[in-house]
Amino acid sequence: MSDQDFLFSLDVSGDPDSDQMLADLTGTLLGQVGYPPEGIQPLIAEVRTALQGRTAAGQRQCEVRFHAQGGQLEIVVSGAGIAEWRTSRPLPAS
Repeated sequence: MSDQDFLFSLDVSGDPDSDQMLADLTGTLLGQVGYPPEGIQPLIAEVRTALQGRTAAGQRQCEVRFHAQGGQLEIVVSGAGIAEWRTSRPLPAS
């Protein structure tokens, strides 16, 4: 799947159920594109931290976006009037 481009975006609230759902979804998505298990958990932790910083600022709804293009996966978390958090990683070779 790493040779395909995609965009997956979702709005999440700051409740604990959303946190676990996002962790599960992130892990599944990263596994499907070919990241090894040891590379997935650190990314889940980064996304959780970025989201928690926004919900702690009182924002109840934030956007999390996964965008694969040109061999790179970019993950963006936005909301709460805080600058977007973003990271990118090369997609694993298929």
